[in-house]
Amino acid sequence: MSDRDPHVPIEPTAGPHPTTLWPGLADPDHSRWYVDRFRAMADQGEDILGESRLVDALAPRAARLLDAGCGPGRHGGHLSRLGHQVVGVDIDPELVAAAREDHPGATWLVGDLTGLDLAAQGHPEPFDGALLAGNVMDFVAAEHRAAALRSVTAHLHPGGFLVVGCRVTRGFTPEELDTAAGGTDLALEQRFATWDLRPWHAGADFCVSVLRRAVPGS
Repeated sequence: MSDRDPHVPIEPTAGPHPTTLWPGLADPDHSRWYVDRFRAMADQGEDILGESRLVDALAPRAARLLDAGCGPGRHGGHLSRLGHQVVGVDIDPELVAAAREDHPGATWLVGDLTGLDLAAQGHPEPFDGALLAGNVMDFVAAEHRAAALRSVTAHLHPGGFLVVGCRVTRGFTPEELDTAAGGTDLALEQRFATWDLRPWHAGADFCVSVLRRAVPGS
């Protein structure tokens, strides 16, 4: 059993892969601890599905959804149980293996968001919506974050939505998201302070942004 405190935020850490700051790639024990952490939280009845409930509210029924930076799959797994067609992608093979074990109803792939090409992995169909949950973008190296946003956006239908969560006081901030989105055809539709849609305000310490890909000619 790991002695890591589950309430202490995980710090982005440079490692062997230039595009990611996820510590699990250098330390598989960290990834196994992360998997066990969320399994334990689920067993204890904690609410760990706020992100996927929001995505479900935005999506049409039986939507095709991309869980980008899926981790051990709690969000994509929930969405697949709600009847959506889910593809989850994460750079960490340990987390993807856990997602496949715990949530077999979805498709789970190992991949780097900064150069994501799902067609090359046998999944060419575009998505109705995508989720970058929690602090996924914090763990993308800063110089590669715009590329990650572009590559995820490129997998959306015109008119498809993207939901991004980020910390305000550290990591990938709303201002950085807005700057990165300027290099895409995404437009910001809504911004909230929490996953349960409390109003955005300047003193918030977390940000949930809903963006939508432009429809040509509209």
